[in-house]
Amino acid sequence: MGSKKMEGTSAPTNRRDPYEVLCVSRDSSDQEIKTAYRKLALKYHPDKNVSNPEASELFKEVAYSYSILSDPEKRRHYDNAGFEAIDAEGMDMEIDLSNLGTVNTMFAALFSKLGVPIKTTISANVLEEALNGTVTVRPLPIGTSVSGKVEKQCAHFFGVTINDQQAESGIVVRVTSTAQSKFKLLYFEQDTNAGYGLALQEDSEKSGKVTSAGMYFLHFQVYRMDSTVNALAMAKDPEAAFFKRLEGLQPCEVSELKAGTHIFAVYGDNFFKTATYTIEALCTRSYEDTTQKLKDIEAQILRKRTELRDFEIEYRKALARFQEVTNRYNQEKQTVDELLKQRDSIHSSFSVTRTVVLSNVSGSNVSNGSSSKVPGEDSRAESPAEDGGSDGKDKSAKKKWFNLNRSDKKLG
Repeated sequence: MGSKKMEGTSAPTNRRDPYEVLCVSRDSSDQEIKTAYRKLALKYHPDKNVSNPEASELFKEVAYSYSILSDPEKRRHYDNAGFEAIDAEGMDMEIDLSNLGTVNTMFAALFSKLGVPIKTTISANVLEEALNGTVTVRPLPIGTSVSGKVEKQCAHFFGVTINDQQAESGIVVRVTSTAQSKFKLLYFEQDTNAGYGLALQEDSEKSGKVTSAGMYFLHFQVYRMDSTVNALAMAKDPEAAFFKRLEGLQPCEVSELKAGTHIFAVYGDNFFKTATYTIEALCTRSYEDTTQKLKDIEAQILRKRTELRDFEIEYRKALARFQEVTNRYNQEKQTVDELLKQRDSIHSSFSVTRTVVLSNVSGSNVSNGSSSKVPGEDSRAESPAEDGGSDGKDKSAKKKWFNLNRSDKKLG
């Protein structure tokens, strides 16, 4: 929501005092800081210093210093506690797309497509042409829209002319892309040499089936949502991402426009192809209810952000306590399970059946591998009486009678 100030960059390895880097004093005004940044950023821009690696590092240092001094809250933190206060907040990473090699550009495009926010700097050629006033400006009347295609790392400039009544009511400039192109919406202020200096920028974000960006000049403090803050928090600590979600709401530097002509531009931020877009400018005179709703909802979001900061402290304490009792629960459960296991083992040792079985096993070992038959079983097996019963007795009697008769015959 709203618009973003001039882009920052990641922190350089060896950091110098931002005031020293931009060659300004500690009591310098915002305009003086902005003017100093514009000159140095254009001087050290990688596009103009391809064969000078030192210039690229100086460009990063200048951009990093400006990202601190251009933000009232960060500037106050730095003045009070130095870089430590800034490190606690974290800084966004920006990439100069024009300085990327082919392979790195492919990786950047892949991450961007996967939803990883990758910020890019604006081409030095675009900034320099705007500063020199050599750009072509197309008219964009209030209440109209213009569609077009802009090449990568190039910009289409538009002039929006408003009268006193329109300026008093408020102005909104929005860009959308049904092709989901990646682009930047830029706002330029009139410079002293009749050129235009970059004042605000808004990166496109995906919303449903389109990408869009907007700037809102409504006479009250408007905000933009920087999704990279939440993305960085998610990468560091997924649980903290929820609490950082509203931290991306940043105040815009410009909240109203005066009567006259104002310069906006659509910058092609795609990696390999042109950006398809539709830009429109409107007066909020017929959107009073919508404007009031926006003001109310942003006030609620700001209050909720403060509540979440307090709630995070409470949540962290409760989470630590929960982790503590959860660890104890696991320890106590393990202890109880082990005690019951030992108890069952002791109970099982009190058993007569187990003693008898052990005795039998010992006896069988003494027999030295003899048959497991019951003693006396072999003799019973050899006894005729056991095998034949009464039939056995009859056979014996007949045998004796047969022998007796034979002997009688021989005698006779």
